[in-house]
Amino acid sequence: MPVQDRLMGKTKLSDQAYKRLEELIVTLQLQPGSVVTEADLIRMIEIGRTPTREALQRLASQGLVTPLPRRGILINQLNLTQYFAVLHTRRVLDRLITTSAARKATRQQRQALQQCSAAMRKAATRNDMSEFMRADHDLDRILEEAAQNPFAAHASAPLHVHCRRLWYTYRHDRDVARTAKLHTNLITAVARGNESAAANASDDIIDYLEEFTRKTIEV
Repeated sequence: MPVQDRLMGKTKLSDQAYKRLEELIVTLQLQPGSVVTEADLIRMIEIGRTPTREALQRLASQGLVTPLPRRGILINQLNLTQYFAVLHTRRVLDRLITTSAARKATRQQRQALQQCSAAMRKAATRNDMSEFMRADHDLDRILEEAAQNPFAAHASAPLHVHCRRLWYTYRHDRDVARTAKLHTNLITAVARGNESAAANASDDIIDYLEEFTRKTIEV
């Protein structure tokens, strides 16, 4: 097998490992404050050691896990006081990404966005949180690819992961339908190429998350 093909396969496995571990963290299957071994994680995601280690390095750089020498991997606690800073940064980056995506997205990407919208609405109707999180993750990925700005995507990705975990942890049933509606508005604007509406829809999502975080802290 050519070296380039081997490297591409390795990258894909690393991405798969990251996606699976992120989902386990976001959906609290790996509890905040718990310590797990590398072997435990390899067993859970059924991906080999090297891709799993690469995924863990990425998660550590995003502040989601902390390697503990000779002990394992610590799943970091949620830090509510930091979330307003996260959202303040997200507001700027999300507007940049969504408006760029509205302008640059291909026909196939616009169709994929509509599929995400349908998946989110379906998951909300069923109250299937795992499926909702997957659709949200896919939405972020498509928007980032469509925007064609790898620097913004690299900065934005960990912020979205932290927000997903906070929302999953503290959300109420009524929040699922509301969140699905807000994301549908965003997707519709981007799919239609309406940059102004996309920016406003992006801001609406951040406004909601700021309100959500404020209520969470006050509880």
